[in-house]
Amino acid sequence: MIADDAELQATLDRIAWFQRQVLHLRRTEPNPATYRASAAGFIAELDRMQLEVRDYLTLHPTDGLVMA
Repeated sequence: MIADDAELQATLDRIAWFQRQVLHLRRTEPNPATYRASAAGFIAELDRMQLEVRDYLTLHPTDGLVMA
């Protein structure tokens, strides 16, 4: 789970890297079945990371803080 804005940025950078990898596969793999098999892991990880980003962005910065 993303804990702060620095982790959010790291996750967004990682998402961009994974997207570039899938785009590269899409451009260079001539066989559709091989492309799908190769890209599946990347796409699953993209889905997982995007869900983490969405969950983090849903929270307000004060959510979970206990006021004394």
